[in-house]
Amino acid sequence: MASLAVGGVFLFFLLVVFSAGLLSTGSVVVSVGDKIGILEVEGTIVDARRMVAQIEEFRDRSNIKAVVIRIDSPGGGVGPSQEIHAELKLLAKEKPLIVSMGSVAASGGYYLAVAGERIFANPGTITGSIGVIMSFPNYQDLMGKVGIQTEVVKSGRFKDIGSSTRDFLSADRDLLQGVIDDVHMQFVDAISDGRNMPVDRLRPFVDGRIFTGRQAKDAGLIDELGTLSDAIKYAAKVSGIEDDPDLVYPEPEKTNLIDRYLQSAVNHYLGVDIRVQNRIGPQFLWNNF
Repeated sequence: MASLAVGGVFLFFLLVVFSAGLLSTGSVVVSVGDKIGILEVEGTIVDARRMVAQIEEFRDRSNIKAVVIRIDSPGGGVGPSQEIHAELKLLAKEKPLIVSMGSVAASGGYYLAVAGERIFANPGTITGSIGVIMSFPNYQDLMGKVGIQTEVVKSGRFKDIGSSTRDFLSADRDLLQGVIDDVHMQFVDAISDGRNMPVDRLRPFVDGRIFTGRQAKDAGLIDELGTLSDAIKYAAKVSGIEDDPDLVYPEPEKTNLIDRYLQSAVNHYLGVDIRVQNRIGPQFLWNNF
């Protein structure tokens, strides 16, 4: 009997912990009624896979009638930004997609925003930075001081373009400028399509400059000045949901205890996110973030 009593207490304890976990993460086992999905883009965009999966989940769930995407990001890699943008466009074809900008929604963050049907920003939100950047460090002088040399064997003159161990040639610059210009035009075309604005009208705003939310509204780059709450209310209205709608967030990312501890410690003492990968290739990125 004593063992049965102990077992019963143990099972009760597990049930309490399980229930508490569901409440703390916002996970819903039985989902009833119409809801609004909330997607969150925070920090530098380095990998699209998790966000794409979240978008697909919300697109497939019939009880999610509208989605609000909250963007607080200076942008990031061109490829990941374009992958997420493409999935958001597919989502927007099926359900209202409303955008709420936080502190920063610049460069790649703005690229994602133009997939939505209506963009909200705070008056002091930093947005814009419509452009592309690539950076190439050069360690030649340092390597020379310590007596290190690099010998390169390559199949063509541009195979080691951007190398940190040789001079940056004018031909290199011309080739890379062509790449940057083409990717920049892709950015401009996405804005023109998403905002229904002719490219000629956009030209004064796509030189990399940043805007406040209020300036962006005057330029036609956003629709309304408002908070996340305002964006949610608008999403509820256009999807026919009553006031105070139920909100659904994606499942939180699962990390082990050691990873969480290390990330928390590094963030606290150094202000660095150790999960961010090295940035490689062209970037839709506001570098002053």
